[in-house]
Amino acid sequence: MAKTATEERIKRLKSHLQEENPPLAEAVEHFQALDAIARRLGFLAADDSYAVHISWWPVVAVLGTFSAGKSTFLNEYLGLPLQRTGNQAVDDKFTVICYGPDDEPRQLPGLALDSDPRFPFYRISEEIDDAGDGDGKRIDSYLQLKTCNVEDLRGKIFIDSPGFDADEQRSSTLLITDHIIGLSDLVLVFFDARHPEPGAMTDTLKHLVVNTINRHDADKFLYILNQIDNTAREDNPEEVVAAWQRALAQSGLTAGRFYRIYSEEAAAPIEDDQVRERMRAKRDEDLGDIKSRVRQLDVDRSYRVIGLLEHNAMHLRDVLIPSLIEFRRLWLKRARWGSGALLGALLIVFAWWSLSAGAWDGFRFQPLVNLAPIWQLVAGIVVLAGFGFLFSRIRSLAGSSVLARIRKDESLGEDREPLAMAFERNIASRWQTFSASRPAGWSTRTQKKLDKLIANADVLVQKLNDRFTRPSGSAEE
Repeated sequence: MAKTATEERIKRLKSHLQEENPPLAEAVEHFQALDAIARRLGFLAADDSYAVHISWWPVVAVLGTFSAGKSTFLNEYLGLPLQRTGNQAVDDKFTVICYGPDDEPRQLPGLALDSDPRFPFYRISEEIDDAGDGDGKRIDSYLQLKTCNVEDLRGKIFIDSPGFDADEQRSSTLLITDHIIGLSDLVLVFFDARHPEPGAMTDTLKHLVVNTINRHDADKFLYILNQIDNTAREDNPEEVVAAWQRALAQSGLTAGRFYRIYSEEAAAPIEDDQVRERMRAKRDEDLGDIKSRVRQLDVDRSYRVIGLLEHNAMHLRDVLIPSLIEFRRLWLKRARWGSGALLGALLIVFAWWSLSAGAWDGFRFQPLVNLAPIWQLVAGIVVLAGFGFLFSRIRSLAGSSVLARIRKDESLGEDREPLAMAFERNIASRWQTFSASRPAGWSTRTQKKLDKLIANADVLVQKLNDRFTRPSGSAEE
């Protein structure tokens, strides 16, 4: 029986996927096995799961600069004026859009997303509080949910974002943006063709482009130059596109398709027939490709989920565990140095005390205190216990110093928190091992389980391939 909201969410998810996509239902079980390993090692909290940090339904994020036509694009895709549009910033909330059975669209507060474990924003208010703005209680100021009866929305979630300017965003807004980027299957990044000076947007381009090109899922980003119809009146409209391409190249994006679209209804008339037809043909081609990518998400989502299972398992084995071992080595090194310094200090004090008290007579040591054997034994035990306490305290202080280093090391990125959790567990473990390569919870058996999980991910991919491919061309294989 499920005991927590996370367990209840996974239970319902598995039940739903049993009928819709059996390989993904099996993937849920593998995620649970990965959770058990990560919790045992301390990388995952007891009420957390890798499975809740991804969306099991395709998510399309629409990001971009102010007035880049994001909402207009969504309205045309949905076939109804769901989102407000305008030349100025008209909405400062992230809007999650999904299918609803009612004929009329509905708008629900951010609480509907923050409190429902089925949505990918479950408990996002806690992360907003942790970001430092203290606005977690004002979740309705950041998020809203809209539903509408549109067939193209079935089984998908769209997220429309407010206009993005990295220089002006609060940390909570940047946090939500990064959260959306991480969970999305497709990210449409919109730029406004009416502002052909991309060089002035260095920080924005950095956040939307530079921080994404080295991701393992970088292929899910589509960069779209919208309202391209405005360049029809330029002496050289192609130069506008080239300027954006150069700006993105300078930001590190040298590969990938650059899409050019505009809204037929919102576009200003293009008097030159040849220019109009050329731009319309290009727009239709690019829009068709974008919509094709959206339709493909049902298949892409299955492979992406299994890919994330393999990625998380390999990241745990090949990155987190080795990093934890290195921090344990540093911990034990500092503990040895500290223990050596303490032992040296005690020897010096003992030698000084012995000499100053006249405890040595020639080469024979004369006891300063004549005690009965039983009390000598008790005194010895007390002294050893004191030494044991001091050495244990040195190990603890050395561990705390390494833990503080981990928590301050921004270069660790998203690995910083799980590494801190796992290392803290090692410090607190009653079964501390002196071997740096044996973190608490890590064993040959655990490693074999992790290796088996990675191998199982390949098996799941083969099962998906069986649903969509027939290499021999026969009806059955």
